[in-house]
Amino acid sequence: MTTMEKRRFSELLIEIKELVIEVSSLAQYSETQREILAEFEILVEKLVPILDGLMDNIIKFKDHPPVRKAVESLGSELKRAKALLKTQATKSFVKQVEDVVHDLGRSLGLVLLASLEVSTDLKDKIGVLHKDLMNTRFDMSSFASTSYDSGVVSEIEVEEEIQEEKRVCFGMDEVSLQIKCGDDEQLKFALLELNELIGDKRVSSEWISDEGVIPILFNRLSSSKSENRLCIVQLLRRLASDNADNKEKMADVGFLSAVVKSLVRDAEERKEAVGLLLDLSDLQSVRRRLGRIQGCIVMLVALLNGDDLVASHHAGKLLNALSSNTQNALHMAEAGYFKPLVQYLNAGSDMSKILMATALSRMELTDQSRVSLGEDGAIEPLVRMFSIGKLEAKLSALSALQNLSNLTENVHRLISSGIVASLLQLLFSVTSVLMNLREPASAILAKIAESESILVNPDVAQQMLSLLNLTSPVIQNHLLQALNSIASHSRAGKVRRKMTEHGAIQLLLPFLMETNIKIRSSALNLLYTLSKDLAEELTDQLGETYIKTIINIISSSTFDSEKAAAVGILSHLPNSDKKLTDTLKKANLVPIMVSILTSRSEVSKETTCWLEESVTGLLIRFTNPSDKKLQLYSAEQGVIPLLVKLLSSGSPVTKCRAATSLAQLSQNSSSLSKSRKSRWSCVPPSADGFCEVHNGYCFVKSTFCLVKAGAVSPIIQILEGEEREADEAALSALATLLRDEMWENGSNCIAKMSGIPAIIKVLESGSIKAQEKALWILEKIFGAEEHRVNYGESAQVVLIDLAQQGDSRLKSTTAKLLAQLELLQVQSSYF
Repeated sequence: MTTMEKRRFSELLIEIKELVIEVSSLAQYSETQREILAEFEILVEKLVPILDGLMDNIIKFKDHPPVRKAVESLGSELKRAKALLKTQATKSFVKQVEDVVHDLGRSLGLVLLASLEVSTDLKDKIGVLHKDLMNTRFDMSSFASTSYDSGVVSEIEVEEEIQEEKRVCFGMDEVSLQIKCGDDEQLKFALLELNELIGDKRVSSEWISDEGVIPILFNRLSSSKSENRLCIVQLLRRLASDNADNKEKMADVGFLSAVVKSLVRDAEERKEAVGLLLDLSDLQSVRRRLGRIQGCIVMLVALLNGDDLVASHHAGKLLNALSSNTQNALHMAEAGYFKPLVQYLNAGSDMSKILMATALSRMELTDQSRVSLGEDGAIEPLVRMFSIGKLEAKLSALSALQNLSNLTENVHRLISSGIVASLLQLLFSVTSVLMNLREPASAILAKIAESESILVNPDVAQQMLSLLNLTSPVIQNHLLQALNSIASHSRAGKVRRKMTEHGAIQLLLPFLMETNIKIRSSALNLLYTLSKDLAEELTDQLGETYIKTIINIISSSTFDSEKAAAVGILSHLPNSDKKLTDTLKKANLVPIMVSILTSRSEVSKETTCWLEESVTGLLIRFTNPSDKKLQLYSAEQGVIPLLVKLLSSGSPVTKCRAATSLAQLSQNSSSLSKSRKSRWSCVPPSADGFCEVHNGYCFVKSTFCLVKAGAVSPIIQILEGEEREADEAALSALATLLRDEMWENGSNCIAKMSGIPAIIKVLESGSIKAQEKALWILEKIFGAEEHRVNYGESAQVVLIDLAQQGDSRLKSTTAKLLAQLELLQVQSSYF
């Protein structure tokens, strides 16, 4: 994007208004051509109210590139006018001023063309000034009456006479010769002379034909420099407009190829070249040949999407003319211009529709292309083809829709079209001729199911479930993916319940034995989603056989997504089931999970997150505070360092679950810590092992101490962060440091780690349960006078607000804490 494009539209308008004032001032105080420049000044000043009107409509224009480009064009012409007024010393000055006026008119015309949404009044103003500018003619004879210094004028005249001598005033034969054989300089003046000869009608069509002017011009077009090429294309446009015979001569494929090459050159040449091709396109032979010239349609589409409004308009008209040929319409679609293709889908013959749909199904589409096709209306005619067309039409339409369904916006359009019922009906069909349609139909259903709008069809999940064992592996996989998408939607609670009530779990379990990895993975994903709502009943439904199958998948699968789903299913089983815990322990699941998270290969961020959440969810079972032996076993497998690491790097769910496990482990740290005065110790313990919180010797693997594990700081960082999901678990972990007689040591530890402000922060924005825990912790911490002095003042504002505006369940505890800070009488009504 250029600097001008980046600039705000308002700044652009202000800059152009300043240019208008500057140009007007230069014209007003000029010492020469006063009469002409006075008229010029009046015309230029009429731009001011138009610019003000555009400023009033700035909200409509700020995101409208055509208006910006048109206004920038106006600015460019004003800059040219400014430069011209500063020099003035040329014989052709008056003609140049007139040209500038006309160019300002053209630019204003572009503004009018692009300003579709402005008021009628502003449009009228622009239209009137546009007409005035375009109709302006100055008296060219007035230059002789200027007060230029005679020496300056003489110098200029000598220089321009030299240029005139170069031009010579060729005769017609000389013009023909120089156009054929002259060098670039000779060609330049010959072209100018030929232009005047044609303009003054001093040459006939017969002379043009006899001299072979048109073939010569096309021949020179390929080898000339830029300035001459532009002049040649302009001449050819003039000749084409003169008579039909000239057009016929230009229809040669070689000539057309030469013009097509000009479509990629500089802006003015491109504009004239596309104009010439448009002029010629009323000939059927030209339309037929243009489509076959390599790169022609691609270049026209590029011009259509370009910044030059005139070139874009002409390219659009030419593309429309060429689209009468189906192959051209396909080339346009391949170049990213889809409207002709969509027109054929809507109104073409049956064969044309099939041709377009088949091509669409095979195209490598970008998301932007899918957006364009959806917005241009491709979905509706394709759905009609599938619904009422014959077999070939149905197949091509379904394949095209499958390609388009990879975009969410198009999925919404598909659902609105009512296609879901037709797709399901097709999948239930046993008609052999329709079998080839079932795979693309199931693939489209899988995409449609990703949108929550699918839930408007309440029975769709049950219908899909009933098809699972009646279809091929490819269709089974699509249906499993669709069912998982449906079950995963936030509003799908009723759907999930219906699925499990109708035997979905038992239907899915055999798929876990599948050798087809895609089907097994999809079945696992769906089981994981459904298992979130189940507890006791899930254990019974899985049974010992399938639990072992799931454990085997965790230990042997090479896909992290499969491991995540399998571990997640087990994490949803009730933690109170000791028999299951023993089974999982005997299967060495804890070291397997630690290994999975510490030595996994590069996988997607989404899969990593899912895997971490599943593992930390299952580890809660193995850190049960009522089973110290199980905790010790888990600690020996390296669980604690892993959990501490995940406090900093995991998702909010992972952090919550990791903090929960650490809190469970920490509940037993005090009883496991060895006293400093232990009479059983034969060798004095290391000073590094002494823990000031537990007032004894602590070790990560044997006492599960949060302090020695380095967990306190990352737990506090959770509270300092902006995500609130893990607050309650983090506070529960800190609360284990404040139990019984060690509360003062724990308070000092939390204060030393700057944790008290973080706990106060939870009172401002945490959940009710998190606020309850934070109040309990602060009540313990403010039991120490030092902490009341240091942090009481910062806490009191939050506490007073909580007492007045907070949940009624918190008022009693809040009042006690305020009383502790001596800000409220103990007898207060808050109790």
